[in-house]
Amino acid sequence: MAKKKGARVKITLECTEARKEGKSPSRYISSKNKQTNPERLEIKKYNPSLRRHTVHKEIR
Repeated sequence: MAKKKGARVKITLECTEARKEGKSPSRYISSKNKQTNPERLEIKKYNPSLRRHTVHKEIR
């Protein structure tokens, strides 16, 4: 069976605020459609080490 060629790619989201405070950054894995959203993604997600919601940016 042939592999599907789609626009969806897996991305890794990393916390931006944890390193500033000297703690380990939380990471999440998600997917996005590269054709409709080519720029880097920014989402607010929960960081367990900081115990609050922080901005997570896409890393490569």
